[in-house]
Amino acid sequence: MTLSLPVVLLFGVLMFLLIRKGGMKLSHAIVAAFFGFYLASTTFATQINSLDSTIAHLVDSVHP
Repeated sequence: MTLSLPVVLLFGVLMFLLIRKGGMKLSHAIVAAFFGFYLASTTFATQINSLDSTIAHLVDSVHP
C-alpha cells in the first residue's frame, strides 16, 4: 500500500501531539504501540488493512 508510510507518520505526529499537548502519558503511548503490534499479528489485521485500503480509495476518489 502506498499510503502506509504517510499514515505511520501521521499517527506518529498525532501521538507526539497528544503526549505534549493533550496530557497523554508516555506510558499510555507505549501501551498503545504494543497493542498495535499485537493487533497486527491477529486475524483482525486483514480486516483492518481492507478498511484502510477502502478509506484510502475513498479519499483518493474525492476531487476538490
